[in-house]
Amino acid sequence: METIELAIQVLDSGLRLTALLLFACLAGLFSERSGIFDIGLEGKLLGAAFAAGAGAAVTGSAWLGLLCGIGVSVVLSLMHGLASITFRGNQIISGVAINFLAAGMAILFGQAWFGRGGNTPSVTGAAKFNDISLPLVDTLNNVPVIGMLYRELISGHTILVYIAFAFVPLTWFILFRTRFGLRLRAVGECPEAVDTAGISVIWLRYRAVIICGILCGFGGAYLSISQNSFFVRDMSAGKGFVALAALIFARWMPFNALVSCLLFGILEASAIAFQGITIPGIGEIPVQFIQALPYILTVILLAGFVGKAVPPKAGGVPYVKER
Repeated sequence: METIELAIQVLDSGLRLTALLLFACLAGLFSERSGIFDIGLEGKLLGAAFAAGAGAAVTGSAWLGLLCGIGVSVVLSLMHGLASITFRGNQIISGVAINFLAAGMAILFGQAWFGRGGNTPSVTGAAKFNDISLPLVDTLNNVPVIGMLYRELISGHTILVYIAFAFVPLTWFILFRTRFGLRLRAVGECPEAVDTAGISVIWLRYRAVIICGILCGFGGAYLSISQNSFFVRDMSAGKGFVALAALIFARWMPFNALVSCLLFGILEASAIAFQGITIPGIGEIPVQFIQALPYILTVILLAGFVGKAVPPKAGGVPYVKER
């Protein structure tokens, strides 16, 4: 029974960690499906996390904090779009610049506004997204295994966790069942054909990076006022890059992205749960090794799949309209 409880706790923690990766991974999916590579997911998550934490602390409303996070993330996305779409700059360099800009500005404004070394004040109550208890939790609580599964895995998460998982089928529907999705996929594969059909390649790509900014805004807000209660410097801790790895592993497909994000989320949750574990005959495993294990496995998985994953053909290539 203890083993079952530990497994459920690891899965519960894995779902919470997966939500952040899903927001960032789906954000990158929209952007890269349109042909715009986005290394700046990390910076947008960080900028949105700071804006959401600051907005919630000042206004006392988690929803207003979320809007602040989305607003800042969209601005950063538009900056990336301006550099890579309008001015046809190098998309990788632009994304890296976004990462440095967001990291520096978050600390600068945090120190100027709150004087806490770049951190924001802790939020509680309505200023934070709190866990939701779904119906029948008390009824099923005493049922062996099922009660714990329902209480820990299905119920007891914040609204942003449910939104993150709901975005997966919504993303699939938008990409594969709407005219906009068809055009978005086409512009990432052959923008010349889209342009020939009289559709604006520039406008389609800008809409894709705006959607990317909105989803990163949700991810940043989840990080600072849902999973945590405040913003601390560099709190994204490379999750944007892990999301990019998950996106490649998923081959730019929404439901594959769900599976890959779940895999990485559960790996990280397992690393947290098994810190300090002792193996007979070997001794205690160093905490540093356990913490690095998810990233080591990420590299191993990517080494086996990255060669088989084919990105959008027009990805990373600025489009120049033929005259």
